[in-house]
Amino acid sequence: MNKKIRLLQVIPDMGTGGAETGCKHIAEYISNTCEFSSIMTSGGSQLDSINKNVKIFKWPISKNIIFIILNIFYIFFLISKYKINIVHVRSRGPAWSCYLACELSNTKLVSTFHGTYNFSSALKKYYNSIMIRADRVIAGSDFIFNHIKLNYNSKNNIDVIKRGVDENYFSSSQVQEVEKENLRKEMGFSDKNFLVLLPGRLTSWKGQKLFVESAVILKELDQLSNIFFIILGDNQGRTRYENDLRNLIETNKMVDKIRIVKPMKNMPLAYAFSDLIVSASTEPEAFGRVSVEAQSMEKPILSSAIGGSLETIKNEKTGWLFENNNKEDLAKNIYNISKMNKSVLQSVGKEGRKNVIENYTKDKMCLKTLEIYQSLV
Repeated sequence: MNKKIRLLQVIPDMGTGGAETGCKHIAEYISNTCEFSSIMTSGGSQLDSINKNVKIFKWPISKNIIFIILNIFYIFFLISKYKINIVHVRSRGPAWSCYLACELSNTKLVSTFHGTYNFSSALKKYYNSIMIRADRVIAGSDFIFNHIKLNYNSKNNIDVIKRGVDENYFSSSQVQEVEKENLRKEMGFSDKNFLVLLPGRLTSWKGQKLFVESAVILKELDQLSNIFFIILGDNQGRTRYENDLRNLIETNKMVDKIRIVKPMKNMPLAYAFSDLIVSASTEPEAFGRVSVEAQSMEKPILSSAIGGSLETIKNEKTGWLFENNNKEDLAKNIYNISKMNKSVLQSVGKEGRKNVIENYTKDKMCLKTLEIYQSLV
């Protein structure tokens, strides 16, 4: 009989990103199947929606060396008081605190590599290397697995667990046709308009500038006609970047063709009312949650041919890939896809949904993670 898991996950902030969503899925899954599940975090918008069976420890988490040292003792206290037998950390700063607290308490440590953690010096690389000092290391994709192997001398086990999405939430069945029609009318679009959506936080490497530039190319080629571009995301304090995007749109007289809109709580509706989803990241996505969510919603996806999207998208079957950071290739693909028969796009969407169900559900991710926890205790 497997020993009960008593889990503490540590993450700086429970916002809306992929690492945070994965943390939430694991926390709720463990709370439903095991004895104790908890999260230590500074706060975040997802906390309000987490199952009440998950214990939340709101505590300052920072890269500041003072907080890193103080948090060693706080984590040690939580381990002792709540009889924690697995600590799972998802960020480098708190990973140092978790590692030392686990060493002091003889507790097993799991880490998840959520990105490539770029390094420009030996010191930064050493700082990053804390993520491979855990008893078990989880890579969210083959891309991240290869990155770890190439750049770090890891002697511990590295497990590839593909991140998953909630396929029941990201489902076309969750959205009524009238909802899509109403949203289009509210935003001033008709059924004849071909809507291209780029979701994601407003930051330069997510490719919003490239997205705008591809629309400008289509305008210059007189190929824009019924195509409209929507950028959906929060600037998270990057007001200068958002202003630069708006200026770029205005300078090219594209205000009537490109919208920047605030994030929507109902993301399935945002996907559903669009005709094509784009992920234009100019740096590799560790996993590429947008690409998988779009497929789960039975929507065609067009993504940069780098990082995790090379794994999650079956090119020309569940979506398409374009040459990274190439605005001309992005523009060409958007135009070609917009001219495809609706039945072809629907077929691609159905293949995408099938791909997610077979490979990228949250339950598959959670079950494999639980197996790692059980192997350690």
